[in-house]
Amino acid sequence: MKRIIKYFSFGLTSAMLLSACSDQFLRDLKDYDDVSTEVYNYLSGCNGRVNDVYGWCLPQVATLSASGGKYLSVSTGSRDMASQSTEEYAGLSIFVDAENELTSMSTTNAVPDFFMGKQTDIQSSAYGRIRNINDVLAGIQGGTLPEEEKTPLLGQVYFFRAWCYYNLVKWYGGVPIVKDVLDVEESAFTPRSSTKECIEFILEDLDRAATMLKGKVWSGEDYGRVTSGTALALKGRVLLLWASPIFNRKNDESRWQNAYQQMKADLTAINACGYGLYKNGNNINGSDFAKQFLQVGNNPEAVFFVLHNNVASDEGLDTQKNNPWERGIRPSNTGGGGMSANRMILDIFPMSDGKIPASTENYTKLETSSVNYEREYPFMNRDPRFYRTFAFPGFRWSYSGDPTQRDNNNPSYDAGTNYVLWNYKWYVDKNDQGNPESGNSYAADNLYTNGTSVYIRKKSDDYDLDNSKLYTYAPTSSKGAGPFFSQAPLLEMRYAEVLLNLAEAACGAGQMSEAVGYLQQIRARAGYTAENNFGLQSNLTGDKAACMSAILYERQIEFAYEGKRFDDMRRWMLYDGGSGRVEGQPDSWTLTGWDGNTCTWLGFKPFNGQRRENIEFRTADKYGVGTAYWYGDPLIKSAVDSVAAEYIKTHEDISISSAKTLPAVIYAAAATCRPEGIDFRKDDLNSQLSKLRDWYKNNLVTSEKRGDGYDSQHNLKYIYFNPKYYLLGLGSGAQSANKTLPQTIGWQDFNNGGANGTFDPLAE
Repeated sequence: MKRIIKYFSFGLTSAMLLSACSDQFLRDLKDYDDVSTEVYNYLSGCNGRVNDVYGWCLPQVATLSASGGKYLSVSTGSRDMASQSTEEYAGLSIFVDAENELTSMSTTNAVPDFFMGKQTDIQSSAYGRIRNINDVLAGIQGGTLPEEEKTPLLGQVYFFRAWCYYNLVKWYGGVPIVKDVLDVEESAFTPRSSTKECIEFILEDLDRAATMLKGKVWSGEDYGRVTSGTALALKGRVLLLWASPIFNRKNDESRWQNAYQQMKADLTAINACGYGLYKNGNNINGSDFAKQFLQVGNNPEAVFFVLHNNVASDEGLDTQKNNPWERGIRPSNTGGGGMSANRMILDIFPMSDGKIPASTENYTKLETSSVNYEREYPFMNRDPRFYRTFAFPGFRWSYSGDPTQRDNNNPSYDAGTNYVLWNYKWYVDKNDQGNPESGNSYAADNLYTNGTSVYIRKKSDDYDLDNSKLYTYAPTSSKGAGPFFSQAPLLEMRYAEVLLNLAEAACGAGQMSEAVGYLQQIRARAGYTAENNFGLQSNLTGDKAACMSAILYERQIEFAYEGKRFDDMRRWMLYDGGSGRVEGQPDSWTLTGWDGNTCTWLGFKPFNGQRRENIEFRTADKYGVGTAYWYGDPLIKSAVDSVAAEYIKTHEDISISSAKTLPAVIYAAAATCRPEGIDFRKDDLNSQLSKLRDWYKNNLVTSEKRGDGYDSQHNLKYIYFNPKYYLLGLGSGAQSANKTLPQTIGWQDFNNGGANGTFDPLAE
């Protein structure tokens, strides 16, 4: 849908073009170049305007961008500036790079602008979306529809206004509250409100939305719309933010009590909407955990979600809305780009008994596992969710599609349905093999220079789970990428988060037994049982710090690669425990709760000063070096010779040098050198993994590779999150567009010659 509206940003006026994608229920949209009040006298017209709000405000599977792209304030788990500032990805993002401090004074090393975005793209502006929302609210309220038709429409729009403000407040604290469509003139501006006022405003909108949507059940073309349960779930997230250390430096327990009491009361209403933990009844090796991301309809886990389709082309219409996640994480020999997990996140995941590995130093108040952690073979004896989050050499990762249509050298694996990831590497120079900085490696199965050693497979449409109902890889030519479109939904808020939010609030309010009960529900779905207390240590009901640490740890595991970890680390100030000072900060900013340091209180090792390294599996030294060709794998070299000889005997009319013959020989030889892939559909997982480990021992070497980088002198670089990043300052673009906006304390004021900001996000 395309429409032109006037843009208002506290005195700035311009005309801009909005192009919004439709969801399943966004089909019959009209062109609102000139929105007439008559539109609001018809249900179809009101629905069109509400659908427009969805199109503007729904989160998108994209990379969180500092350059003013769409939906700037939401991370969905890709390798972006948020996730790359956590344990999930190696590589120093702009938030953790000590050598390049972010500034509010220029476009060089500029603080990310989640406030205004591009002045030439209204959709990237939070206040552009808010203006549209206020316009819709006023239009529906002033229209002639009967109240019973107005009410659910307004409830949806109030939810999205709260959603927009939440995504501002989590970055900046207090921001201007705009409730009406203001006149476009220089004098029409709104000052920054306090954070408390913003929180109260958001909660008011969410309570209003929940009331207006109460009892409303969406189905058919309307499935995917927000509900009263969606509003109450977001309300819990907002209450938790307000109680967290980032805004609650004194640990005011009344905030925790308020959050706990409201969230507990709201849980009944959320459950009444049909939400709950997704369970399929046949939870083999964490299959329920994996399947929840693949359910398009009637998924109780999906509290706030975005539907997609696999439409390949729509000739310029707005019905195409694909989920690019699958294409992003899949290996290149299946048409994807591939995303890599690092050693730190692998070391953190629980062992098979639910406890943290003994070698991990990040959580000192959590009991360590009695199960031996084999660092060279990190896939042994792990939490069921580990196997649904990561993929190693030798893991099945099936799909539907023929990759040889794109590249004849790709392995077919029965058109993907029996695909096994073989991504170990080899080198052509012995000096490179032991060099952690060298990237002169080649990966097996035609991954060549595009391979990585541990792939992220979280949220993947594994053919072994659901027979690829959501996508098929179907390249259209030997060189073209072809269509590879997934209709997997994006779950922005799952029921698991509802429970873990409540668990955190309960713990903060001193209700540890109840908090542990919610943890047990999450662990039960993961595959643990009451026989060992669902893998939880026994002292959580009596030790508040240990209980809170266990909750944050569970969030880290359950929501890995879903874009939630960075928000949790900022909420709890886990980079320095809150010990760092911001220039010009008042005494009220000093953390006095949690014994003056959240990391010490939690037993969490501060993230600042650490490094994340990558991991690699390469061919053993006994095989020597390989060659710089896709088929230069030294592990299968001897097998190729014998297989080729046999192949020629039975195919005398085909030369072994034939381009079509060579892949067949290579993969026939590889099959004689490798074990069967780990099949997670079978319940003998430990036996399978033991065989794979034995094969690794005989054929591969595990080593660390450079993760967070080195400086020009090859000195190690370490993570550093500047304390002022907990609450961002306004960029020079936003300040120059509105001379009246005060800057945040700790950031330079662009409108005041670079003087320290005066706005206090913690003042009530």
